[in-house]
Amino acid sequence: MNIFILLLSLALWGVIHSILASHFFKDMVRGMVGKQGMRFYRFGYNVFSVVSFAPILYLMWILPDQPVYQVSTPWKYVMFAGQGLAAAFLLIALLQTDTLSFIGLKQFFVEEEDAGQLVTRGLYRVVRHPLYTFSLLFLWLTPTMSVNSLTLYLGATLYILVGAYFEERKLLRDFGTAYADYKRKTPMLIPGLRFGEK
Repeated sequence: MNIFILLLSLALWGVIHSILASHFFKDMVRGMVGKQGMRFYRFGYNVFSVVSFAPILYLMWILPDQPVYQVSTPWKYVMFAGQGLAAAFLLIALLQTDTLSFIGLKQFFVEEEDAGQLVTRGLYRVVRHPLYTFSLLFLWLTPTMSVNSLTLYLGATLYILVGAYFEERKLLRDFGTAYADYKRKTPMLIPGLRFGEK
């Protein structure tokens, strides 16, 4: 039952998160608040995403739980070190994007949000979605796993994979041939590994 509650709450969060990120919903909001109001959309979207995820973490904490595994010393320290590296590379990948735009602060000062520039340098030369790659590494290098955390991590992984697919479609719309060429040359998530991508 706990697994079902966690997966249902994560699925509900994912659906709402995806709807709010869709062009359809943003166009609808733009029609109501105009271009000036849309300056605050990205920042509000990010704040809402973080705040609305907090109840899922709370559920993971309070629902009855059972251990799945616990990695022993010294390997748990190796995994902690891996998590530290994943967090550092996650920050580097974030800084290699238009960080202020990603957070939603740049939009406060520009007339209208644009598609931005296609980033293919740095970690983006190795994989197309380093933010996802290092987020997943951080999750799965957790040395202590319980049923609740495993459920959440599996759900989050599925959401990231589905989200990456839809993000790719949006990027192809925004950047056309440039993104298609980049996609052809660069793996999605794992360096050197391509899952039947053209």
